[in-house]
Amino acid sequence: MRIGELSERTDTPRRLLRYYEEQGLIVSERCTNGYRSYSEATVDRVLQVRGLLDAGLPTRIIKQILPCLDKPRAIHFPDATPEMIATLERERDRMTARIDCLARNRDAVADYLDAVISLRDSGAGGSSSDLGGQGELRERIDERS
Repeated sequence: MRIGELSERTDTPRRLLRYYEEQGLIVSERCTNGYRSYSEATVDRVLQVRGLLDAGLPTRIIKQILPCLDKPRAIHFPDATPEMIATLERERDRMTARIDCLARNRDAVADYLDAVISLRDSGAGGSSSDLGGQGELRERIDERS
């Protein structure tokens, strides 16, 4: 597939796809006309890269762990220095903390939504300022954050 189709299917700008290629995160072949051609597997790879970038990992680390995401898994880490291992452990712990925070916030929003729907369905409507228990819900949201 050409870069335009890859861009559409992954919702990733072409410029960013070219950057991923420059960084060695994805690969393409060149057609006789000079256009880039990507395999079907590149769609999943781009989505993996974007997810890791969204999680806060830098491209230099992503490049090293991408082989671990392939199936069958092939782990090649010839330069696994103590510093690199420590960096990966910090990144893992940071992601875990972020996941925990997101889960707490998701649960708080779900509680709030349940209360709003319950009040609406019970006919207790009215203005948003008189939603019974709203202060309590705010406290729960604050506690979880």
